[in-house]
Amino acid sequence: MFESAEFESLFSQFRDQKVLIIGDVMIDSYLWGSVGRVSPEAPVPVVSGVIEENRLGGAANVALNVKALGAVPILCSVIGDDDRGKLFLELMEEQLLTDIGLVVDNHRLTTQKTRIISGNQHLLRLDEEIDIFLNKRVQDQFIELISNLLESGGIDAIIIQDYDKGVLTPRVISEVISASERVAVPVLVDPKFRSFDLYKKVRLFKPNFKELAKGLDLDIKKNEFEKLSEAVKIFQEKQGIETLLVTLSEQGVLTSQNGEYVHIPAVKRDITDVSGAGDTVIAVAALCTIAGLSPAEVAAISNLAGGQVCETAGVIPISSEKLLEECTEHFKSS
Repeated sequence: MFESAEFESLFSQFRDQKVLIIGDVMIDSYLWGSVGRVSPEAPVPVVSGVIEENRLGGAANVALNVKALGAVPILCSVIGDDDRGKLFLELMEEQLLTDIGLVVDNHRLTTQKTRIISGNQHLLRLDEEIDIFLNKRVQDQFIELISNLLESGGIDAIIIQDYDKGVLTPRVISEVISASERVAVPVLVDPKFRSFDLYKKVRLFKPNFKELAKGLDLDIKKNEFEKLSEAVKIFQEKQGIETLLVTLSEQGVLTSQNGEYVHIPAVKRDITDVSGAGDTVIAVAALCTIAGLSPAEVAAISNLAGGQVCETAGVIPISSEKLLEECTEHFKSS
């Protein structure tokens, strides 16, 4: 494991990396208010003093995490030709993210998740979306765009961020992985169930426990690490996955490579909101992987990062300064 003095050097390496992030994007909309009474019309809370806030979500939040760590993200996705699509582009511009990897589809709805929150209490979420796969014409356009970006050179890693909203079709997944092999760029995947077993020959595969259990039809508990590692090992060999990193929420993370596994416990925290933690983990894991860290080191740093963003309400990217500080302190004392 690391000596604490090495972290500043590691974080400085992130600034030289360019990462392609491919996947489903969305607007995370928040209605912040306070609850003072119950409605006389129905037994539901009345939220008043509402303030609306819109943030980039899904794969776009992965891009924000990559950017927050000092690297250069290029976001590749498909949005709708609608008011939300225009808002999404405005949010991209505000965050100084390039839109060269975006395709606009006039037959598609831009995904929006609206969360109603009082204090730190999440009361309700409304999802407006289309989750059918992209049609052939849009797939052709999207694949060509990604191929051109890869072949232009300078890409250090690809993150595939699957939110199961239809952008990552079986063909898109296959073509991206094939293109990555041609240009020798590592692929790291944050999967969802629908396409779980389509990800083959990737550098790192990062499901959470729920996704893994569903994808492999497992009936085990999070803390049964030996059983978990055996199931993971079989899946890895079948799929040709180099490293598998499973996030286990309160149980920390488990990483597996070459038939060996390491379990890293979670750090005790005051958890406020787990939304977006997976986005942070895959972003940190990608940058640590291309910096040449071992799977155990990647898992340990990603574990800290995922926990940090759970201490704040709403989907937010990691703070590079805060993560550097905690890494330095944590590994000094461990």
